[in-house]
Amino acid sequence: MSPRAGRTGHPAQTLAFVESPVQLLNVLEWAHAHGPHGAAGRDRPGPAGAQLTLVVLSPTDPMTRGQLRRMADLARDEGYRVRWEEARGGTTAPFHTIGGLAGPLRRAERIVMGDPFSRYVQLLLTITRARDLVVVDDGTATMEFVAQLARGERLVRWHRKGGRPGARDLLFAPVSSSARRRLTPGGRRRVEVFSSMPVTEAPDGVAVTANDFAWTRARFGPPRLTRGADLVGTSLVETGVVDGDRYLTAVRDLAAAHGATRYFAHRRESAAKLHRLATETGLEVVRPDLPLELIARRGPIGRTVLSFPSTVVHTLPLALAGTGVRVAVCDIDPSWLTDTASPRAQGFLSGVTGTARNIHRLPATGQA
Repeated sequence: MSPRAGRTGHPAQTLAFVESPVQLLNVLEWAHAHGPHGAAGRDRPGPAGAQLTLVVLSPTDPMTRGQLRRMADLARDEGYRVRWEEARGGTTAPFHTIGGLAGPLRRAERIVMGDPFSRYVQLLLTITRARDLVVVDDGTATMEFVAQLARGERLVRWHRKGGRPGARDLLFAPVSSSARRRLTPGGRRRVEVFSSMPVTEAPDGVAVTANDFAWTRARFGPPRLTRGADLVGTSLVETGVVDGDRYLTAVRDLAAAHGATRYFAHRRESAAKLHRLATETGLEVVRPDLPLELIARRGPIGRTVLSFPSTVVHTLPLALAGTGVRVAVCDIDPSWLTDTASPRAQGFLSGVTGTARNIHRLPATGQA
């Protein structure tokens, strides 16, 4: 089966823009699902992963960069080209990055993106002429993106919504509005959302394809299971949603109740917070070098995985299907929220847990 030809008669060029390890993982899952052997690919003119170039818009955070480099190696192992861009390496970096990508953007037939909220990605969308646009999961933000697109709202991350737009938001508003229009299907423009999240408000014309982590399951595992429980960390403190002291207490109570011994840190969790957590709870803090879905699939992993509301309550049951691992989720008590948390935070977090499948739901610690 030959790839679909582009306007030049050559195989269709696909550019994928990623800024996090999870986004890169989900581009690999998308390419696998739409390839000649994937369920989605059988109904397509050719493998969507053909002529795929992954463009890493590298962040500055060392943990994220390390995971991205490991994921980039896996992508190369799969036969894809990876273009690493120091997109935030100084004041002139964005100009060099955008200038260097202008040609490939204009030639691309398909654009895949992991974060439609990213100002970088929104700016790049103003350059491309691609008729096929694909959004792959960037965690729970995907649910909010689809809902905002359906309602015609401006694209704003859920934990920021409710505040007044700042000066930078107002300055960037025309670019954001242009990106929202580009991400709305119409005419010859096609839009796809590739997601493991529940998508209930998809706009007319947006194709929704399920991500079941088939590539991850085929590539890794099954894992060896340990007798204990593992706990998954979250960056809700770092994003200003949950109070740090309340979070620490909840982690300690949850670990004690379920016999957890390891804490898998989120890549955005601060070193100071993790040091305090290890000291006060006795948990072994693990800094994963790959997304948790791959770490868990490789093993060893606990027979029970404990989490707070986050992306992993949707992805881990899929990645660990058939292994016997139980994923249990602890709700966020409203008293844990900070005074500056978005008014929508509690409802959104409850929705993340309530819509997850194949999980065991736990009450917030301290509740009956």
